[in-house]
Amino acid sequence: MHVLLNQGLNRREKIKVREASIERKTNETDIALSMNIDGEGKSSIKTGVPFLEHMLDLFTKHGQFDLDIKANGDTEIDDHHTTEDIGICLGSVFKEALGDKKGIKRYGQAMVPMDDALAQVVVDLSNRPHFELKGDIPASQVGTFDTELVDEFLWKFALEARMNLHVIIHYGRNTHHIIEAVFKALGRALDEATMIDPRVKGVPSTKGML
Repeated sequence: MHVLLNQGLNRREKIKVREASIERKTNETDIALSMNIDGEGKSSIKTGVPFLEHMLDLFTKHGQFDLDIKANGDTEIDDHHTTEDIGICLGSVFKEALGDKKGIKRYGQAMVPMDDALAQVVVDLSNRPHFELKGDIPASQVGTFDTELVDEFLWKFALEARMNLHVIIHYGRNTHHIIEAVFKALGRALDEATMIDPRVKGVPSTKGML
C-alpha cells in the first residue's frame, strides 16, 4: 500500500489542501484512489461494480468531495474483494487527507429521506474506529450486488479512517432507496465533521490530540 499526501498551502487561496491518494495492489484487487476533502462534488469512478459506483458517486456529490477511483478486481468470482478493498483504500486516504484535524468540527450527522426510506448517519472523527449499523436491509441483492457488502464496505471504511460511524436505518421498503439514503447521509455527515470551525483552536479534544 502506498499513500501520497498533499497538505501544502494553495498559494492563491491561502488554505490548506486536504487531499491524498493511494495505490494498493494485491492478488485480488488493483486500486488507485485519490480524494480531495475540500472538493466540488466531482467523481470519476470505475470499479467493475456498478451499484457501488452509483453509491460512491452519491457520497461524493453530497459530501462535496472530489473522488477518483480506478479499480480492477476478481469480480468474476463476486464483488466482495473489490468492495472491501475500496473501503480500505477510501478510509486510508480520508484519514491521511484529514491530517492533524486542527480546527475541524469533528462531529457530524445527517438524516436523509429517499421516498419510502429514512436513514441517519452520525460520525465522530475521534481516531477510535467503531461501527454500528442498526436497521434492516430487506433484499439480499440489488441487481447483481450483494447487499451484505454495504456492511462490509462501511466497517472497513470506518476502521481505516479511524472514526466512529453509526448508521441507523429508521425504515424503508425499497432496498435501493435505503442504501442510497445511507450513502447520501454518510457524505453529508462527513462534510459537516470535516468543516473548519474558526472558533476551534487546535484540535477539538480536551486530550489535546485526536
